[in-house]
Amino acid sequence: MNREYHRWYSPSLSREMDLLVFGHAGARVLVFPSSMGRFYEWEDRGMIGALSHQIENGLLQLYCVDSVDSESWYCWWAQLGGRAWRHQQYDNYLYHEVLPLSETKNWTPYLITVGASFGAYHAMNFGLRHPEKVNRIIGLSGLYDIGRLTRGYTDDNVYFNNPMAFIANEHSHERLELMRRQDIIMATGTDDRLIHSARDMSAVLWNKGIGNALREWNGWNHDWPYWMQMTLAYIGGHD
Repeated sequence: MNREYHRWYSPSLSREMDLLVFGHAGARVLVFPSSMGRFYEWEDRGMIGALSHQIENGLLQLYCVDSVDSESWYCWWAQLGGRAWRHQQYDNYLYHEVLPLSETKNWTPYLITVGASFGAYHAMNFGLRHPEKVNRIIGLSGLYDIGRLTRGYTDDNVYFNNPMAFIANEHSHERLELMRRQDIIMATGTDDRLIHSARDMSAVLWNKGIGNALREWNGWNHDWPYWMQMTLAYIGGHD
């Protein structure tokens, strides 16, 4: 299996950033770690091994990015405006630095975003913010309303990085049409405390005519063995 480690100084974040690439061809997959997780989390948790067939056979190429959650949404000591701005810088890093890297390495236009727990928020937020780039969104046991972390504070950076808010008020015909072409999948256990977040996100999307698949797994499934099963069920492969 092709495995590459990349590190560079990010102009967007003004710091060094790391990522891992697995695979040589196929659908590009932008993989987000769970809350405050690292770029090697999916490898350490056995997710890469579970997807080895798809990766080695050129169906998937994974880009496992690092997080800055401890500097943004989970930076409890910082002012909320600064936390939201830091996340916006992270979005800029992904869009203007990581995606161009993936496009130079792999001509396949199909892009999937995926993440578990808080990584599902990142996958959903980035995918819906940039529907011109993202074809499939997979959120596993996710929180989709960032307002739960901002204690009522809002500004443009909070609003435009909160899928529950900006989708409810989306009126751009062009953007809505792009979203309606996306494959959006949310999987959460019925006993998971975040099940209502998935249900609410699904309803907001449907209210805008954006189809999505809400998959409720029986029981409590907020853990890596279940996320591995969910990933294998929904990530698929695209030539």
